[in-house]
Amino acid sequence: MEILLASEMGFCFGVRRAVDLMEEATDETGQIVSLGSVVHNPQVMSQLKERGLDIIASLEDVSDRPVAITAHGVSQAVVQELESKGVPVLDTTCPIVTRSQQWAKRLTEEGFAVVVFGDPNHKETRGVLGWAEGNAYAIPTIEDIASLPDELPSRIGVLSQTTETEAHFAEFVRALLEQRMDRISELRVINTLCNATTSQQAAARELAHQVGVMIVIGGSESANTRHLAEVAREEGTTAYQVETADDIQPEWLEGQEKAGVTAGASTPDSAIDAVVARLRELSENGTSG
Repeated sequence: MEILLASEMGFCFGVRRAVDLMEEATDETGQIVSLGSVVHNPQVMSQLKERGLDIIASLEDVSDRPVAITAHGVSQAVVQELESKGVPVLDTTCPIVTRSQQWAKRLTEEGFAVVVFGDPNHKETRGVLGWAEGNAYAIPTIEDIASLPDELPSRIGVLSQTTETEAHFAEFVRALLEQRMDRISELRVINTLCNATTSQQAAARELAHQVGVMIVIGGSESANTRHLAEVAREEGTTAYQVETADDIQPEWLEGQEKAGVTAGASTPDSAIDAVVARLRELSENGTSG
């Protein structure tokens, strides 16, 4: 079985920056705490914990140790509360997410209602909503547009969770305009998609046409990894999402001549190498073909 790798995959700039900042901080201070997981990848988190990183669930757990804001960012209220506590703060928010936060704040100040196309339960989305100071709504699907309140301002600003796909965001904007045309006087669309994520999705789409099965590597909670699997399936290819090489089931490869591999933006090179090695092992043992 031939194993083909996506031309773009794995650690993006924002994740690599966050991990590097965390590693430098633990080396310098000995121990820091992170407000939630730095990235949605168990292997990366395990390595950081070995260096002295602790995870806290809420601001109530803040003590005198330095506190790290994760790559997904937080709301303006959380930033202000950390400042009021007087603890050292390490902000590893991805610059692309910071841009979304600032647009949410700016649009609100200019009188727009902010609509974010994304998962309302995702850390990034919750943080962006917080910067809009309550005048914002997270809408995960086109079907959920109907849940927007009738009394919205007629000026609407639209953002996207950075890890969404270009095609899905375009469909959402089109549907929003069609469904609320009679109530919108001005629609302002800000492209807050991550270029690295978009490039990875394009590479996954291209690879999907060349293989019979795709293995997508990333944390189970990783939105961008999930979207990579969705992209492959939209192209008609069977795709499986795994966190580690041990998750691969031999039957997935039965009868396959070519298998593709891609990985989410928070997936380290070591995880990719392990998956490729496992696929080669299964191929040599005659599982595929």
